[in-house]
Amino acid sequence: MKVGLHPALNDAHVDANQPSSQRQMSLAISAIASAGQVRNVPLNLCLVLDHSGSMNGRPLETVKKAAINLVERLNPGDRISVVAFDHRAKVLVKNQAVHDLDNVKKQIQRLSADGGTAIDEGLKLGIEEVAKGKQDTVSQVFLLTDGENEHGDNNRCLKLAQLAPSYKLTLNTLGFGANWNQDILEQIADAGGGSLSYIERPEQAVDEFARLFLRAQSVQLTNAYLLFDLMPKVRLAELKPVAQVAPDTIELPVQQEGSKYVVRLGDLMTDADRVILANLYIGQLPIGPQVIANVQVRYDDPGSGQEGLLSDLIQVEANVQGVYQSALNADVQQSILALAKYRQTQIAEAKLQQGDRAGAATMLQTAAKTAIQMGDQGAATVLQTNATRLQSGEELSEADRKKTRIVSKTILQE
Repeated sequence: MKVGLHPALNDAHVDANQPSSQRQMSLAISAIASAGQVRNVPLNLCLVLDHSGSMNGRPLETVKKAAINLVERLNPGDRISVVAFDHRAKVLVKNQAVHDLDNVKKQIQRLSADGGTAIDEGLKLGIEEVAKGKQDTVSQVFLLTDGENEHGDNNRCLKLAQLAPSYKLTLNTLGFGANWNQDILEQIADAGGGSLSYIERPEQAVDEFARLFLRAQSVQLTNAYLLFDLMPKVRLAELKPVAQVAPDTIELPVQQEGSKYVVRLGDLMTDADRVILANLYIGQLPIGPQVIANVQVRYDDPGSGQEGLLSDLIQVEANVQGVYQSALNADVQQSILALAKYRQTQIAEAKLQQGDRAGAATMLQTAAKTAIQMGDQGAATVLQTNATRLQSGEELSEADRKKTRIVSKTILQE
């Protein structure tokens, strides 16, 4: 199993006469099987399920069905654990290799709705259980809740989520219904290298669980970090210099190791690229092809039990021209639009919180136009509809706000 690493600039040509040029460097990163290699790394899955009183009836029944469907799709060699929480948390199924699936399904089926909600208690036990089986596996937590963390501590949730890199696991969150805290669930997923899903209606639970499960099954390399060196006269932008734009949009923190910049990627999949966008400023350079950066990925291969492997080092070149002619890259332009849609929606949300409804509506309209430019009609419809509601004096419902957040980060799953 190898790393596919494909860098590109939004414009590969640079004007030699300009003292400074701004460029976006895109990096598409995935796991690639060698010729004839067919191998699935064992999955180490922990389901962390909210069974508080508000889940009573159809919500809990559909979540149990979705969870049981996943359990039935596990392969020999995979591992499973299940944690349930209300205002306390308990381990229903201890981390174990897949063998007695009937008992696992029985434990899930016994869940009944009662009590309040303490997300951090469930998350803590989930991390502890999945950590027991992390050796040479792809370790994933699926945390589902329908409520606010009224019996828990949101800061503790974030501190627990920030442990994910050191435990080499991925945290995915699923918000069920309209009353969960989108900020907390998004921050848990972002810190845990996973994704945030929105289950608006109970019947969507099975499909959302299955979609996340397929993504987890396509992971072949884990604990990946992007390493890059910038050449003299090349620097990162000072504000929000690096973001991921696929499969979800996330602002990424950047650290330094000596002369290298380091960005955590997490899992690498075979069926979807992680696309990273770095905002660079390039000073005046001599005419001709010029190396502006060296890029590489450090990763673990759980299938072979090897850790800290390095991909081939790849040079990123710009062609510096005395007579400048642009050479725009359509794929990178799409990534730039995806990031713009996300940031414009964030500004709209901030304006709405400040009580600036007109400003929020204008920014949602701008984000809708950006979505149309990138061909994301689903997002454009949601964003424009909500802009129109605000302009007509309506309030946005909790469902409206949550769908806005989801479409800002990814392409809406229908």
